[in-house]
Formats: sequence, structure tokens, C-alpha cells
Amino acid sequence: MQMKLMLVDDHPLFLEGLQYLLKTHGIDVVGTANDGKEALIKCRTLNPDIILMDIRMPECSGIDALKLIKAEMPDVKIVMLTTSEEDDDLFEAIKCGASGYLIKNTTAQALVDMLSELEKGEVPLSPGLASRILREFRHSGLNDNTLSTRHIAEDTQSGQLTERQLEVLEMVAKGITYKEAGVALGLTERTVKYHMGRIIELLHLENRAQVIAYAASIGLIEGREKS
Repeated sequence: MQMKLMLVDDHPLFLEGLQYLLKTHGIDVVGTANDGKEALIKCRTLNPDIILMDIRMPECSGIDALKLIKAEMPDVKIVMLTTSEEDDDLFEAIKCGASGYLIKNTTAQALVDMLSELEKGEVPLSPGLASRILREFRHSGLNDNTLSTRHIAEDTQSGQLTERQLEVLEMVAKGITYKEAGVALGLTERTVKYHMGRIIELLHLENRAQVIAYAASIGLIEGREKS
């Protein structure tokens, strides 16, 4: 795995242990930070591909750092790695552009596997979190103008999405992998990824996690989610 990874956590012992663990699996940990402010500063110089970041940190929380980093460097993939299973943290992280959300009781091998999947466009989520995201965005109205479900629904109904893109959107939103979707639709995995890129662009979203949430909120899927 050639990804450049940065770790952000305010507990030095955990940070050192995680750094060692990832390096033993061949992952290039280019740097660490102890809070959100330090993460933003180091991100500017280290240019990581992926950031694994805690939420509860002094000075600048992981959510605040997520917003700041994505505003300056939108291509950086940020995965929250935290002890917090609170819905508010989970939903806020996804709405702000997090590429995944993992609980710290994740095993080492599972973490490495999910990071590998992240490079392929998948969304790393600890078990049970996908279903909570779907329930939240299916039953709640969202007022953020940049992430408006009404706006997305209008885009979908106006014909900006092709029939094939709607098929891909529905399958991916249900938790089906790109490879599985490709087999089902008679497409290559690369073609499915291309369609997802266009869907994200047309619906003014940031990542696949938001696609899952908003597909649920406009009623495209009816609860057969993958957790």
C-alpha cells in the first residue's frame, strides 16, 4: 500500500502504537499531530493522502479540523478514528465530508483492510454505523444549502442523472461494492467508479458516504442497507 497517511490523536501512547502497527503493514505514516490545529499546519506541508483523526481533542476538535482541512485541501480523505459512538458526532462528520468513521475497538487487520478499501473508493464504517446513517438521513430534514436533499431531488428529477447513473447510485447506496455492482450491471469496476464520480459531481456531494446518506433521504433505498 503506497498511501501517505497522517495520524491525529491527543494520546501519545495510542498514537505511537498505531504508527508502529501501520508501519509494520507497509503503510507510510508521513507524520502525526496531537490536535486539530497541529493537524492543519502539518497537512499543508506533508500532503497526506489520508488522515486518521480522533474527534475529542483539546484546542481544536477533530470535527473542526475536518472542516478546516477539507476547505483548504478537499482531496484529502479524512477518516474519523474515535471512541465516540454518539450519533451527533457520526452525522456531523459525514455531513462535513469525512470519508469514513471507525470506532477504536476495530482490530488491526480490519483497520488495514478498510484503509485498502478506502483507496478503491469504498467507505470504511464500523459495523452498525451505516444503518444509523441511513435512518438519520431518511427521517430528518436537512437545512444546509450546500447539502440540501430538496436540491438533490430536483437534480435527480430534472434528468441530470442518466438511467444508468441512477442504477449505480441505487446499488452503491445499498452498500454494494463497486465490483459487485459492476458484475450485476454488466460493467467493469472502473466504469462503476466513473459513474460514481459523475454522480457525486452532479449532486454536489463530496464522497460516497454522503451519497449513501442522501440516497436514503430522498427515498431511493428502503432500508436494505449494509452495516
